[in-house]
Amino acid sequence: MNKRVFIVHGWGGHPNEGWFPWLKGCLEEKGFEVFVPQLPDTEHPRIGSWVSTLAQAVDIADEQTYFVGHSMGCQTIARYLESLPDEMKIGGVVFVAGYFKRLTNCDETPKDKITSELWMNAPIDLQKVASHLPKSVAIFSDDDPFVPFDNQEDFRNIFHSKIVLENSKGHLNGPEDGVMELPSALSALLEISFKYDRRQK
Repeated sequence: MNKRVFIVHGWGGHPNEGWFPWLKGCLEEKGFEVFVPQLPDTEHPRIGSWVSTLAQAVDIADEQTYFVGHSMGCQTIARYLESLPDEMKIGGVVFVAGYFKRLTNCDETPKDKITSELWMNAPIDLQKVASHLPKSVAIFSDDDPFVPFDNQEDFRNIFHSKIVLENSKGHLNGPEDGVMELPSALSALLEISFKYDRRQK
């Protein structure tokens, strides 16, 4: 059975934005099955509908199942993992511009503020998420306007993620930041899936 990868977009995102098509193509060339689900009402995302849509796309998760999330997509993956039965394990996750502690510059309109507060204030058991997560990599940019540095702590201390810091790539968000390819995400997914020859590192 092929390894499956689900790429999960963020707030205001869509399956064909930024580096998602590039990553999908690269992974498919290496034999992965890759899915990039469209999450609903992307301008006003809600936890319940996003997590349930991802769960429907995945169907049955197992150790051959991997995820790559961007921004709010990272929260969506984590909340999905939190909902899994205790004994279920997945292959791993690559988190890109993820956050649990706080966001900045996301309250431009009253609706944006509501959305931000709903996601940031909703409880999440990160230890339970970690119990389903054997391997992960968390990628950040050193000048992200939305994700402050202290968000790295949960990934490092609770998920035991490998931290990768990109230089001057903003929110790692496609055309807005000039990031149409993200080699670090490809390398991270290959690393956690062991789908490469270690002798060539």
